Amino acid sequence: MSQRYDVYGVGNALVDIEVETTPEQLSELGVEKGVMTLVDAERQGLLLEKLSGVQHTRTGGGSAANTITALAQLGARCYYSCRVADDDAGRFFADDMKHLGIASNAHDDKGSHAPTGTCLVMVTPDADRTMNTSLGISSTLTADQLVEDELAASEYLYIEGYLVSTPNSLQTAERAREMARKHGVKTAFTFSDPAMVRFCGEGLEQVLGDGVDVLLCNEEEALGFTGQDSIDQAGDMLRERAGIVGLTLGPKGSRVWDGSNWLDIAPHSVKAVDSNGAGDLFAGAFLYGITSGLSCEEAGNLASLGSATLVTRFGARLDRDALLEVKASALS
Repeated sequence: MSQRYDVYGVGNALVDIEVETTPEQLSELGVEKGVMTLVDAERQGLLLEKLSGVQHTRTGGGSAANTITALAQLGARCYYSCRVADDDAGRFFADDMKHLGIASNAHDDKGSHAPTGTCLVMVTPDADRTMNTSLGISSTLTADQLVEDELAASEYLYIEGYLVSTPNSLQTAERAREMARKHGVKTAFTFSDPAMVRFCGEGLEQVLGDGVDVLLCNEEEALGFTGQDSIDQAGDMLRERAGIVGLTLGPKGSRVWDGSNWLDIAPHSVKAVDSNGAGDLFAGAFLYGITSGLSCEEAGNLASLGSATLVTRFGARLDRDALLEVKASALS
């Protein structure tokens, strides 16, 4: 079968609502800072009413969706499987995918009474992001939303760790892996969030299985998942589970296992205002690199500059022009 896509992504389809707030306000509202927490629509609406900070324009979101967006903006060919409702938010998300040139089945789901998922992103002055997510129809993501012919025509399958938070989506992630193995498609997997490691570690293990081709996570996730005290020890355990490992270390840069050696990727000194989406963009830029002929070191440098650029502004995504400037700078 001819390869039509560089990366086939499967994940939640969310619309992000981002609000600037303070740690004190989060505490008053009973919100755990720095992690993703699943909430119902009523709780999310109550929080939005009580938050008094600056509210930003809504944007398409979802961890894997952000990664696939970055890939497409950089020039990769992508497909995204997800689930949205036939409502305003769902049409917004589907139109965004189409505008970005991403093939998707987001527009195919009609007749459901569950709403499209939304994510309330609360950003504090230390640039930390705290998310309260109402999955809506995304919580019912099933293998029916996978398109096997399109997955089979891809170089990589990309799975977000957030899928392990519900039984339906966990089964979907496992089924996607089975399809990828059947068709010789490589698999990339991200842990997505420290909360997934803390509360859904068994699900992460299930998706990781006997190993993946690419594993992406941050320092906190790596330490929590392996139970180790140092990133060196954690990294050595993770490289036994993946051909390539990308570890993001915040302001300390990142480390990449290229299959033979650990590569230290230098950080970029920037003033961070919002870390929302930084890991997603790192994953997208890194996958773009390794699917377009770059070395792991070159891909890591592109990903590092991209995520560093993103955190200097609000929102989980860079626009295409900004990301292409990053690409030109990193590869010059």
